[in-house]
Amino acid sequence: MTLTTTTFPATASLRPQPGEYAPYYDRYISLVYNNDAHSNDILAALDDQRRETLLLLSGRTEADGDLRYAPDKWSLKEALGHINDSERLLSYRALRIARGDQTPIEGFEQDDYVRNAPFGRVLLADLIEDYIAVRRATISLFRNLDEPAWSRRGVANKNEITVRALAYVIAGHELHHRRILEEKYLK
Repeated sequence: MTLTTTTFPATASLRPQPGEYAPYYDRYISLVYNNDAHSNDILAALDDQRRETLLLLSGRTEADGDLRYAPDKWSLKEALGHINDSERLLSYRALRIARGDQTPIEGFEQDDYVRNAPFGRVLLADLIEDYIAVRRATISLFRNLDEPAWSRRGVANKNEITVRALAYVIAGHELHHRRILEEKYLK
């Protein structure tokens, strides 16, 4: 998948400012390309992440997928399933807000999602394929937004957020978890 950003809206190329999201999300947004050529191209950042994550996960075995770095921590497969689920939910929020839906969007409990998912029984290769599909859908969603959509605000999990901030939260959330995979699971 090759991205072209010739029609990339100017509003989208701006990093979200603190007033566009709850302070909690700065832990993710701050991770996204602070000093890189793509610092203002979230679509390129999302696509670069897809490639980097696939490189990290390529050639991994089912045994790798079942690794836990501590007894009470998620397995690698559960962590990847969490990344996929969270991206779906955050993209859904972005879609609703981009379309002007002002209905407040509820939060979700990540541990319940992982606990009630079959990630432990799913092949790692299938979770990787799911990651690819989810990320492509996310990029497609954001690539096809018009200029006004990027600045639209909505309420998700009782906090106001812009569509632009959600794009950065998605990227930062994946980076946060990829670093954990690199440092604690696959060192």
